[in-house]
Amino acid sequence: MLVLLFGITFSARAQRQHDERPTIENFKGIQYTGDDSTFYINFRFRMQNRLRYTTPAGNELGDGDFEARIRRLRLRMDGYMYNPKLSYSIQLGFTRGDQDYDDTDVPNIVRDAVVFYNFTDNFYVAFGQNKLPGNRQRVNSSGELQFAERSLVNATFNIDRDFGIKAYYSPKIGSVPFHFKGAISTGEGRVANMTDSGLAYTGRAEFLPLGEFTNDGDYYEGDLEYEELPKLSIGGGYSFNNNTTRINGQTGKYIVTPLDLKTTFFDAIFKYRGLAYQVEYMKRDVDNPFALDEAGETVHTYKGQGVNQQLSYLVNRDHGYELAGRYTWIRPHEDIAAWEAQTEVVELGVTKYFRAHRLKLQLNANYQVTDGIYRTNHDGNNWGATFQIELGI
Repeated sequence: MLVLLFGITFSARAQRQHDERPTIENFKGIQYTGDDSTFYINFRFRMQNRLRYTTPAGNELGDGDFEARIRRLRLRMDGYMYNPKLSYSIQLGFTRGDQDYDDTDVPNIVRDAVVFYNFTDNFYVAFGQNKLPGNRQRVNSSGELQFAERSLVNATFNIDRDFGIKAYYSPKIGSVPFHFKGAISTGEGRVANMTDSGLAYTGRAEFLPLGEFTNDGDYYEGDLEYEELPKLSIGGGYSFNNNTTRINGQTGKYIVTPLDLKTTFFDAIFKYRGLAYQVEYMKRDVDNPFALDEAGETVHTYKGQGVNQQLSYLVNRDHGYELAGRYTWIRPHEDIAAWEAQTEVVELGVTKYFRAHRLKLQLNANYQVTDGIYRTNHDGNNWGATFQIELGI
């Protein structure tokens, strides 16, 4: 017999945002447990409905393109079997943009399918498919962003999801919290049926010199908790993907001449009394960025570096209004400079939070610049605006 519960705590373990184990806490999702407490599951969903307007490079404002669609529709199931030490997380995506369809021609609805074993509150291992411990913005849920999408730096260099084994350890050294994360994975992303001997090796470390954020605010954007004391988290890591058969490692089109990709990332986030600032640096290196795709055409991976910065202020704490700005810059390595241009993106955002990131309205405007030239016309640059509603439990 199952008992339906809303907002009942099943474990003394406090859930943390940097912790990828299942959500077991008050007032999140629809929860079921067995009579003998050897079975528990939490159901959650979220969706993002979007309207976007963009002027393609070289076009006037009236000649743009409209995008009206469901950007994300996700169903998540977390829980444990037998006892809370053996837990699991499943996440499914039901929109085309969530399924990696354009690169693989396969509707990949499975985003996460992973089993955790919790040795202690501070040490656990995972086996299956989920996010790699990469850059902070990618590890952040797409439902807890200040803007409708992650930055161009993330889109260009992130290492995304993969199948493998991962370990997480969160000690305190003195009074300073640290988080260490490592993974050995297939290197081919979430669509591979088979893999070769070329694996991906990823590691990440973080330290919080001013102590833990309220409600683990280092892993969602904006200071919605209105930190009464300054909080800072600094992180970094490295990923080596050996003999990957996709142009961007875990993502992108398939290639027949494998590449060795090396990705470096550093990031930091600071929050204090409604003010939030975050910065992220990423770099991808590869000896030879050119490869042949399955059609025999020459393609290239993006070899280069980029920086993303975001600054926001919670204007009205009681009513949930936030102003945010973002500046993003990516520059290609000279090896691919003939095919890629330096790109900058300036964005402004206004967000109305009704129930933190679970229910919010977002209005964003952006201006994309190529080759560092801020033109008065639209030749080579473009403008855009996005309105999005996020709703979830």
